[in-house]
Amino acid sequence: MSALEFTLQAKDSNSKARAGLIKTDHGEITTPIFMPVGTVGSVKAVTQQQLNNEINAQIILGNTYHLYLRPGIDVLERTGGLHKFNSWNKPILTDSGGYQVFSLAENRKIKEEGVTFQSHIDGSKHLFSPENVMDIQRYIGADIIMAFDECPPYPSEYDYAKKSMLLTHRWLDRCFKRLDEMPDKYGYTQNLFPIVQGGTYKDLRTASAEYIASKNATGNAIGGLSVGEPEEMMYEFTELCCDILPADKPRYLMGVGTPWNILEGIALGIDMFDCVMPTRNGRNGMLFTSKGVINIRNKKWATDFSVIDDGIPNETSNYYSKAYLRHLFVADEILGLQIASIHNLSFYLWLVGEARKHICSNTFGSWKKDMIEKLSQRL
Repeated sequence: MSALEFTLQAKDSNSKARAGLIKTDHGEITTPIFMPVGTVGSVKAVTQQQLNNEINAQIILGNTYHLYLRPGIDVLERTGGLHKFNSWNKPILTDSGGYQVFSLAENRKIKEEGVTFQSHIDGSKHLFSPENVMDIQRYIGADIIMAFDECPPYPSEYDYAKKSMLLTHRWLDRCFKRLDEMPDKYGYTQNLFPIVQGGTYKDLRTASAEYIASKNATGNAIGGLSVGEPEEMMYEFTELCCDILPADKPRYLMGVGTPWNILEGIALGIDMFDCVMPTRNGRNGMLFTSKGVINIRNKKWATDFSVIDDGIPNETSNYYSKAYLRHLFVADEILGLQIASIHNLSFYLWLVGEARKHICSNTFGSWKKDMIEKLSQRL
């Protein structure tokens, strides 16, 4: 067992973009990286074989809140953790459930002890505290586990954002203490990432980033962005946090976002991203491609027999035509959801892989500018 290791391998001279290598007990991750979201232990409409062999995912996410409610911690412990349960032998990261509890605003109550909430499944009442969220994540068994935090909504009043940030910091101390008391569960190391909060206030974000940096964790995350604030504000606070968080540790921007958001985040010094957008939007007929965004339900694609995207080296994207995929969506055929999901995830992984290549060749800045112009246009 060894703690997560991060090696910086290249930097772009015209931005703050960097390429690196993360080593975990379940394998290596090249950065910058996009992490497909497998909320309940499954990336929607995509098999683990497809994630591994076609999409080339290097790490996936699970969610503590959802896995705690279903299938339950007893099931995950009996099977030997999430890796064995879902047959994924590469790294896994688990979100602490803080964001899900935040989204249950009408059915939760925040106290110093933790958060009481009602299950969205059956209405039963539960408590998440820093201590039991660490215990739950130990039983789930992810390689990277997230601190339990409060994610304040946007916009938030200054006093609320400050109170929330300080609570998140106190909870973080309790997370570290609990992990020190409870050894690794399945014979490999779990690495705790703290989360920067502070809303959209510079002094609070600065204070939070400095506090998180002082913990000397193996990696750090930036939370509470992409929750409704303007994109430029998201970039401003991402850059502020990156300038404070240690350069020799991976930086994870949580829940972001569009392909252009990801490229801008990379330019600011972010290494890790996750978002439900490629699969959720794919299931609704929105395809991200190397030439721009497609709404595959539009009638204009009904007789377009060109492949979905010949700009990325993916079997699914190069095999099916736009006309066929549109037909599947119009006919409510479930295969359409799968094809769109595989394509979008493949595109995201291709995009961060291309970004890495351009960082290593010191051509990232000009390439990023050209790509953002292409990717954000509607076809």
